[in-house]
Amino acid sequence: MLDIQQIRKHPEQVRENFSRRGLEISVDQILELDKEKLRLQTRLQERKREKNQLSRAVAQRKKEGLKANELLEKVYGIKDEIDALDCVLRQKTAHLQEILERLPNLLDEDVKKTDEVLFQFKEKPEFSFHPMNHLELCRAHGLVDYETAARLMGSGYWIYKGLGAKLEWALLNFCLQENQNAGYEMVMLPPVARESCGFGAGQFPKFQDEIYRIQGRELFLIPTAETVLVNLHRDKILQGAALPLKYTAYTPCFRREVSKEPDERGLIRGHHFNKVEMVQFAVEEQSEESFKQILAQAERLMRKLDLHYRVVKVAAGACSAAMAKTYDIEVWLPAEQKYKEASSISNARDYQSRRTNTRYKDRDGKLHYAHTMNGSGIATSRVFAAILEQNQMEDGRIRVPKALAPWIGTDVI
Repeated sequence: MLDIQQIRKHPEQVRENFSRRGLEISVDQILELDKEKLRLQTRLQERKREKNQLSRAVAQRKKEGLKANELLEKVYGIKDEIDALDCVLRQKTAHLQEILERLPNLLDEDVKKTDEVLFQFKEKPEFSFHPMNHLELCRAHGLVDYETAARLMGSGYWIYKGLGAKLEWALLNFCLQENQNAGYEMVMLPPVARESCGFGAGQFPKFQDEIYRIQGRELFLIPTAETVLVNLHRDKILQGAALPLKYTAYTPCFRREVSKEPDERGLIRGHHFNKVEMVQFAVEEQSEESFKQILAQAERLMRKLDLHYRVVKVAAGACSAAMAKTYDIEVWLPAEQKYKEASSISNARDYQSRRTNTRYKDRDGKLHYAHTMNGSGIATSRVFAAILEQNQMEDGRIRVPKALAPWIGTDVI
């Protein structure tokens, strides 16, 4: 959530920032509503002081045995005005708060209006034969059962089987182990959360219609572990000297939206998928370094899997509303001849912590909102697809990345 002080002090900067996102948000309207609220607060305080003065005068007159009817009438009149002002102030405050809660984060100054490819690892794999797509490879080796999933759950789901289940489980174990080796504390989370967690993560109210709700409960199935992880220290005061705090978690993820694009069939997008997440809580001075650490760790996972990928600095208009900047790691799918996002690394600065009231105390005892950053480490289904497509051989077999072979028990599928 944005600090109203920042909007007051730098309205042009805020206006330009929203424009870069492609949003038409009236900063003037926000400032005018804020001024109305401040005027009401001032008027309310003035009338309360007048009422208190008159009340003391009434008490003094009664103490002296004098009549105070005229003063009492004034007190009652001011009280009615105070009640009316208080009612209007509550309405204005709630309206302003609702607007502030829906505002996106301010983008970093270096986030551009178009995507920027920053780096790529390895060359695109070349084949002397026509490569199969991952759906064909999954069916050929019995790795994923789409048909049974469609009968049992409907479209947008799949069932891993045999070596496919082992490969998926290997990816999850590999990521968790590597993240722990890099200093991330593993957390086991339920796949459900309260509405307050969605708000704290900055996903609500905007994306409330894209989640699965649990009937009769104020709970929903989480779309990512980030939803819960960034809420771990809600309403707490951390010690700045103990930051950064690093967490990693595997969770199943649930999302209602499923693309109908022909290149997003199979494992590319579904209602349910698995993901390992990384989150850091940092002091403001550590913010950029923590972001780089998560990016480096996500890249380290992809390199150990020996996959061709690229890093893309996401355009302003495509950045999530809660994020100041986002870098995507996109993995190459040879059969589709397209890159697909396998990991997304973002810095929310203090936006999420303002919503969760997560603060830290510096050496001087001053309180600040923590900075949060997150990154997929990794979304396994798309990496699963890339492993199959990038490592397929002419005879139809698939090489298993060396990093995963011990978990699967074979180096070839």
